[in-house]
Amino acid sequence: MKAHDGMYIGGEWRPASGQDTIAVVNPADEQVIGHVPAGTAEDVDTAVRAARAAFPGWAATPPAERAARIAALRDVLAARKDEIAETVTAELGSPLPLSRMVHAGVPVLVAGSYAELAASYSFEERLGNSTVLLEPVGVVGAITPWNYPLHQIVAKVVPALAAGCTVVLKPAEDTPLTAQLFAEATQEAGLPAGVFNLVTGIGAVAGQALAEHEGVDLVSFTGSTAVGRQIGATAGAAVKRVALELGGKSANVILPGADLAKAVNVGVANVMSNSGQTCSAWTRMLVDAERYEEAVGLAAAAVAKYVPGERVGPVVNARQQARVRGYIEKGVEEGARLVAGGPEAPQGQGYYVSPTVFADVTPEMTIAQEEIFGPVLSILRYEDVDDALRIANDTVYGLAGAVWGADDEEAVAFARRMDTGQVDINGGRFNPLAPFGGYKQSGVGRELGPHGLSEYLQTKSLQF
Repeated sequence: MKAHDGMYIGGEWRPASGQDTIAVVNPADEQVIGHVPAGTAEDVDTAVRAARAAFPGWAATPPAERAARIAALRDVLAARKDEIAETVTAELGSPLPLSRMVHAGVPVLVAGSYAELAASYSFEERLGNSTVLLEPVGVVGAITPWNYPLHQIVAKVVPALAAGCTVVLKPAEDTPLTAQLFAEATQEAGLPAGVFNLVTGIGAVAGQALAEHEGVDLVSFTGSTAVGRQIGATAGAAVKRVALELGGKSANVILPGADLAKAVNVGVANVMSNSGQTCSAWTRMLVDAERYEEAVGLAAAAVAKYVPGERVGPVVNARQQARVRGYIEKGVEEGARLVAGGPEAPQGQGYYVSPTVFADVTPEMTIAQEEIFGPVLSILRYEDVDDALRIANDTVYGLAGAVWGADDEEAVAFARRMDTGQVDINGGRFNPLAPFGGYKQSGVGRELGPHGLSEYLQTKSLQF
């Protein structure tokens, strides 16, 4: 697609208030593929005012009509899936098959789920002698990351629209072209002017202006825990609601009776997908002492299939490449055993990182505690099930995880004791209706399904 040189505000593309732009770089070949405006606080203010003006009309729109507009948006996204996939591949670097299946395909499922929810959700209920109304919060400031550029937009914007809120979106500066495609889709789907607005820009300027704007009622942010703390503090000072989906360091626990080969292969695939740039990736594999070396061998064999430039794309930019390679060096320095990959760049061009597997990782090591956000797997040994649980829960994060057992009952019993927001049982499939979000420093609130919709609603009770 050709990049727009303006902001999408009030139902039209408008010139930015300033002249500065952001270069969009293809991480596979390091070539500039376009430029977008670097939004200012003035652009954010214009967008928030447009959203505020559109809010009363959209909030008063019957849920069935809002559902129809969301269904139309879903249909536009489905019709443009090839263009979306190609755009994501160009600016994120993900292999085209992954872009088609996940980056373009999953948002269609999620948008469709909210079209159905908006039509069927009960926005009022009777409790004793009271009627409880569930009403839209107001104007939502959505700040999204680059790792799943369209999915993260849909997971915030669409439930907000279903609730009756209006939205100003500030997407990640690495992947703004996908956000511009989404803005085009909202226009094509017939959303009223001002209901959705887009301001591109850098986080420290446009993102900060959006988070602290007095006309924004709720800030929904996905990104690092460090930035999430700043946004939470800003919103808290203004007594403003937040929804924060932050970092993760998820455990993939393989219990003694599980199918080891299947668990290891699926676990490796989970970490290598999207070049490891997934906050819920199972980056810590926990295996019992008796089968530990067998698991290490299986992981090394599995990761050999993930060839950079073929099944594994680059990471998003040079800064991220340096960060991930630094973590790999740290793992070696702290005594972990490197069984695949390493810190050396696997290709001369592009921001590639070698798919890497560490063995003999202990819980206190940096690579076992901090979020790496790259194709790096750490394999840890446990002595018994209680030891596995201690290791699994021994991080500041609690976003996701996986448990493999001899049967679902055994795996569920272990999962119930994990301090984390979502657990896959014996390879459980993605469910667009299941709530996604974390415990501890992995965030506040939930996305997807009815729980995601409720984030954008506030309650009013009428007593009779």
